Amino acid sequence: MEQRTIRIAAVGNELLAGHGDPRALGWYGRVIARTPADDVRLESYQLAAPDEGTEALAQRWLEEAGRRFGDGCDNRLVVALSDYDLDLGLSTARSRLNLANILDAASQMSIKALVVGPTPGLDDERNARLAELSAAYGDVASRRHHAFVDTFTPLRGHDQWRNDLAANRGLPGQAGHGLIAWLVLHRGWHRWLDLPEPANS
Repeated sequence: MEQRTIRIAAVGNELLAGHGDPRALGWYGRVIARTPADDVRLESYQLAAPDEGTEALAQRWLEEAGRRFGDGCDNRLVVALSDYDLDLGLSTARSRLNLANILDAASQMSIKALVVGPTPGLDDERNARLAELSAAYGDVASRRHHAFVDTFTPLRGHDQWRNDLAANRGLPGQAGHGLIAWLVLHRGWHRWLDLPEPANS
């Protein structure tokens, strides 16, 4: 029997590339490292770009991710969202539309997507705006039957997360990336990949 090959293309901002993590793994590297691949061939491609909002992401993802997908493979897409749309002044409706366009295109290609929502910062006023945006992203993903991991809500008041940001110029360090990875791994990652949950999770 031919072994199942899962190809994951992950698009997102600098956190996807592990910025701030002294181990250079980032949350995504930790997730991949803890994904059992005994019965499948797992191939992962990380496509990060700094300071990117949903507009630019919607324009580039298909060309870049499409080159990593393969015929006969179980092609998957991770969309790791940031808070950068707030800096760009995009309306929540525009941000929703940009994500919807990404997910609709993925659906048309029979690609299952997993959307990882934006993480909170230390600015309470900005977090109040980001809460609305994160909820909107979750709604868009669920309406289109794609997986969504809310990182904003559990981390917003998390002491270890906030201390890590404060000690690392606003970026998550080793502890912060570990917290994001834990959320992704325990909020549907294995189910999304149609893999059994590890016994020691």
